[in-house]
Amino acid sequence: SSAEVKCSLCVVGIQALAEMNRWREVLSWVLQYYHVPEQLPPKVLELCILLYSKVREPQVMLEVGSSWLRDQTNKSLPEYGSLLELYLLHVLLPLGRFEGAEELVHGCDVFDSKQQLAFLRTICESRCQWTEREEMRSAAEEQQDAAAETPLSSCILGALSQKLLTMLTLLRRALRSMSSHFYLLPYKKMLLATFLLYLVVVRLDPASPTALPFIYKLVQLFRQAWAAVFSPIHRPPIQD
Repeated sequence: SSAEVKCSLCVVGIQALAEMNRWREVLSWVLQYYHVPEQLPPKVLELCILLYSKVREPQVMLEVGSSWLRDQTNKSLPEYGSLLELYLLHVLLPLGRFEGAEELVHGCDVFDSKQQLAFLRTICESRCQWTEREEMRSAAEEQQDAAAETPLSSCILGALSQKLLTMLTLLRRALRSMSSHFYLLPYKKMLLATFLLYLVVVRLDPASPTALPFIYKLVQLFRQAWAAVFSPIHRPPIQD
């Protein structure tokens, strides 16, 4: 019949596109002739499911297979049970759609109780394997993150410690330079500078008669401090 010829030509076209590595165009090319997923022949649907499962793109057939399996006309076909099994094993389980797979098995009338138990057992095993893979993947990602963070933190700590050491070295050099500079200053100039600074701060006029007793006392204090700091042997001469 014309339907069989059309299906056979589509099968040949699917195989040709797959051999030319144009598998991405298969589903859209088939739907140009059948328009909706529910009208796909079982053989064409089977080839599409196997093809996209082989290239590890089962999500392409998720909605198409679900629409075909929900159709009441397709449920009466003799190939319905085998296509349902193919859809479970090659589309739903690889995608982790375990709840949808269980609902599909419970709602299927073509399977007896023994077949349903076998499918449910397969779904449970697949769920356990999926969980183990996810846990291993999470552990591997955490190890990679920890391994990536450890060199980064060590580099940051090393850079901070190097900067701190450099700052401490510069500070020590500055203090040493200031101390040596103060040691080289003449004591007379230091006393004179202190006296002038005091006059500026207090705003005392040395030419004022009222300031003479205070200046005299200040000079006496400077002399006593000088005598207390230096011994009589090494005391430098002081001129009035």
